[in-house]
Amino acid sequence: MATRFAFDIHATDGQARTGVISTPRGDIRTPAFMPVGTAATVKAMLPESVRATGADILLGNTYHLMLRPTAERIAALGGLHKFMNWERPILTDSGGFQVMSLSALRKMSEEGVRFSSHIDGSKHMLSPERSMEIQKLLGSDIVMCFDECPALPATDEAVAKSMRLSMRWAQRSKEAFGDRPGHALFGIQQGGVNQDLRGESAAALRAIGFDGYAVGGLAVGEGQAAMFGVLDYAPGMLPEDKPRYLMGVGKPDDIVGAVERGIDMMDCVLPSRSGRTGQVWTRRGPVTIKNARHQNDPRPIDEACTCPCCRGYSRAYLHHVFKAEEIIASMLMTWHNLHYFQELMQGLRDAIAAGRLAAFVAEFHATRAQGDIEPI
Repeated sequence: MATRFAFDIHATDGQARTGVISTPRGDIRTPAFMPVGTAATVKAMLPESVRATGADILLGNTYHLMLRPTAERIAALGGLHKFMNWERPILTDSGGFQVMSLSALRKMSEEGVRFSSHIDGSKHMLSPERSMEIQKLLGSDIVMCFDECPALPATDEAVAKSMRLSMRWAQRSKEAFGDRPGHALFGIQQGGVNQDLRGESAAALRAIGFDGYAVGGLAVGEGQAAMFGVLDYAPGMLPEDKPRYLMGVGKPDDIVGAVERGIDMMDCVLPSRSGRTGQVWTRRGPVTIKNARHQNDPRPIDEACTCPCCRGYSRAYLHHVFKAEEIIASMLMTWHNLHYFQELMQGLRDAIAAGRLAAFVAEFHATRAQGDIEPI
């Protein structure tokens, strides 16, 4: 087991890379997809079930955990890993995005953001220093800098002002993080869809120095074409020997496109949220299980899938338990979705290692273009 945080690239294919992030709590195979455990749980899943899908790392959320049950309570109970029964690596985001998107009556200043809880209206202050303190109390293996993430579209002037504030907060985050062997701090590049601002942000982050770097401020309404346009150059602005993390992405075709452009880590609520709302993801694209055409179908979601849902349950059964609002519907469909996403990541890793990523991507798109199999 590693005693420090390290990143080793094992193979490249074009801009894509595959390798391993080593941490004291275990290795993370890259490219990696991180299931989201917002409130110390991946919804509808047991931790051992999440691990069984192939996940090496989970994401927790600073904003939600600071409000409930509080970082101090989690620390007193032994830290987030023990609290949620997940002994492998955990990355926590800084809370900045949620403050901007969820909280009411927020007031931003150079110091940080004062806001009212979306749960009970209680007043809080989140600053770079407080974000680092919370993530330390949680025991996060990978800590994210506190930043502001403006919604797009926005003017270049607004994006520049926000980015420069985030860079000042990044410096304060680094100072507050201190020296914590075995734990990593990631900086977050901002700049919207403006290449010059992205370059300015990357230069500021490199000058500060981080263990990894995120491409932030995407998947916030700009659309896939604009996102890929930024990813055509943004990862290359960041240190080649450090992990590159694309925050909040995404759909399978977003993931494939991001990996092609040099991204090593991603996270998204999509697999679990879709599972709870009756959408399952397959090699042929998404399937809406509540549709009437599935009610008499004895086949699994995907006959090539080896997950417990597909091994034991039919589309007809899933249609029934979803319509009946049974809890098992969320459990089974979330398990399938997480299995599919991790299977996709393994396919990408294998393809990069074998130097056949282009063929893998072509097959991925060709299979999806066929659409879902026709009902019997």
